[in-house]
Amino acid sequence: MKIFLAGAGGVIGRRLTPLLRKAGHVVVGTTRSADKADGLRALGAEPVVVDVFDAAALARAVKAAAPQIVMHQITDLPSAPGTPGYAASQERNVRLRRDGTRNLMAAASAAGVRRAIAQSIAFVYAAGAGERVEGDPLDVNGEGIRALTVAGVMALEDATTKTLGIDGLVLRYGYLYGPDTWYDTPAKPPSVHVDAAAQAALLAVTKGASGIYNITEDDGYASSDKAKRDLGFDAVFRIKP
Repeated sequence: MKIFLAGAGGVIGRRLTPLLRKAGHVVVGTTRSADKADGLRALGAEPVVVDVFDAAALARAVKAAAPQIVMHQITDLPSAPGTPGYAASQERNVRLRRDGTRNLMAAASAAGVRRAIAQSIAFVYAAGAGERVEGDPLDVNGEGIRALTVAGVMALEDATTKTLGIDGLVLRYGYLYGPDTWYDTPAKPPSVHVDAAAQAALLAVTKGASGIYNITEDDGYASSDKAKRDLGFDAVFRIKP
């Protein structure tokens, strides 16, 4: 299949693109910077330089690619927690989840795409007893950056799952660790290795119905049973060097 991968040069995108190519898929990968185009080619993607905030340009890019699937793996988080730029990067990321996802799903709809897969996060649930499952409420009563983050997640998930004519799958990742992330080992629950996160996106290309899936390790915070059952998710998956 042909896949329009928004964010092919990101942390997950760089692990995911070779997996998609190995599985026989054609990948059209986006980047905001022309300087990164050669890097995407090296991964096996056909690069497209486009900004998801430019709705008209994005619509043209998706239409020209004519993909069967659109995949959203874009984030804007250059600053780690506790660093000076962290708060500002969180605000930018909220805009990306809200406005960028809306533009991407509109472009997918206009191009006749029937399946979309989007990256979300699993650490936005309201407090409660036991492992969080996909139908549990999100923490809508948070404050500060937490409130902005939850609002951005809700906007992303609504756009992905409620666009008419498109089967939208949302992958709620735990805190990423592994190559090119902020952490070498699990920092706190819920966590997931970046390779396992990438494989979950690969699995979602051909498996699973529209809806939300926790993509986490069995660390007591969230249950990934639905993803294991419907997608074949395996948290111990690692890409071999």
